[in-house]
Amino acid sequence: MPTPEPRIPTTAGTGPMSYAIFQLARAHRASAAAMLREMDLHLGQELLLMQLLDRDGQTQSELLDSVGLDHSTVSKSLRRMQDAGLLIREPAAHDRRVLVVHLTDKGRAMREPLAAMWRTLEETSARDLSAQQAESFVRTAYAIADALNSRTLPREESE
Repeated sequence: MPTPEPRIPTTAGTGPMSYAIFQLARAHRASAAAMLREMDLHLGQELLLMQLLDRDGQTQSELLDSVGLDHSTVSKSLRRMQDAGLLIREPAAHDRRVLVVHLTDKGRAMREPLAAMWRTLEETSARDLSAQQAESFVRTAYAIADALNSRTLPREESE
């Protein structure tokens, strides 16, 4: 049975690709959130864990740069993760105002469950795609992200 065409609101009709991206992001985020809840994690925490699993002992600023989230979101996530026993934050030796984040044994033990969760999410997401379609999608998604991230903001009309 063919998949029904989604009904795009008329105001989004001039941007069907943007509406599809929104729908995709929402569905992907909901699936990821459900899987993370089973691991007692919140969305975004897995990205911080992955960064720390690759390089433990990063500063909060380095983590901010690597995940592209805002300061308050990262700070709140790290506080929750510390309360859950996944990591510790301690002042840096060179500057006591800078916090360095280290994984605990419990945090390091998340490597395999996170990899399995990410693998399942990938398999579910690409279930109906050929390998070539999946590769093409990844290239296209990064091209769109690059275009959005490098767009120039319009000048003020008063200038």
